[in-house]
Amino acid sequence: MNRWPSVAVAVFGASAVLLGAFGAHALRGMMTPDAMQVWHTAVGYQFWHTLALGLVALMLRGSFIEKCGRHGHFLILALRTSAIAFVLGIVLFCGSLYALTLGAPLWLGAVTPIGGVAFIVGWIALGIASMREFVE
Repeated sequence: MNRWPSVAVAVFGASAVLLGAFGAHALRGMMTPDAMQVWHTAVGYQFWHTLALGLVALMLRGSFIEKCGRHGHFLILALRTSAIAFVLGIVLFCGSLYALTLGAPLWLGAVTPIGGVAFIVGWIALGIASMREFVE
């Protein structure tokens, strides 16, 4: 049940490398410098939030949860919330930037801030989960 974030890390990590290489090689010269910067921003956010999701995946496994005693259920909820939020952020924020760069309709830009909010929720939930560990 708590293993899906590890699979998501592998998928998002590999796709970040592929998308970064695609942007650097296949799209170079085909887009304006501003569009390339947007692509680069999406790749960067995907990498950083994939690493954060990896931390969440590690925290969901093994002895970390067991050490939390009576707060274990709360910790699992906070970590799952963080994982879901990071996945949504990657899909909505990064995905909309990739799509816009490739010529998607401009209305899709309305999705980008929703993904940004999901990233913020993910970091807050991760912070709450981390704080609960020290309260015990």
